[in-house]
Amino acid sequence: MTTWGDFQAITQLSAGLNVAILSFVDISLPAIKERRRVFAKAREELEIHRKNPHKRTAVEKSDHAEAVGAVDRQLFDLWRETAAFESVEDSLMRSTGVFGFFGAILSLGLLWYSAIHYNDTLSLSGEMLTSLSFISLAGALGVNLFTASKASHYAKKCNELREHMRQKL
Repeated sequence: MTTWGDFQAITQLSAGLNVAILSFVDISLPAIKERRRVFAKAREELEIHRKNPHKRTAVEKSDHAEAVGAVDRQLFDLWRETAAFESVEDSLMRSTGVFGFFGAILSLGLLWYSAIHYNDTLSLSGEMLTSLSFISLAGALGVNLFTASKASHYAKKCNELREHMRQKL
């Protein structure tokens, strides 16, 4: 027979991790900021290439304008793709807060309950609620890792386009 006291260390771990979950936003924020910085930088670089003063003949200027236009379309398509993800990204960031708040309240409540009922028998619902508090932790971590991965993917694609600009324009 397991008591709440026997299970209290697990409840404490759950409470500690779920209170810390709100800092999980720090996992994805740097990647999101980097993606936005890279896109702004790409737009600036494209404008510099657009005004290239080294193209002197009409043919050179025409070919260059066409190449810049092609890169501009690629950058716009990539921006449109990321813009669609930005609304999802914002929603995912809010869900981290929901997971964190829910998990923290649940685990702190369980911690308080386990302190009051230290010698009482642990029920199946107590075990399930503690498991649920850990699941909220995993959910928030998963959401942030996914968001960071997606933001990094878009930043990488934009950096590849910037490298293409440097080499071809």
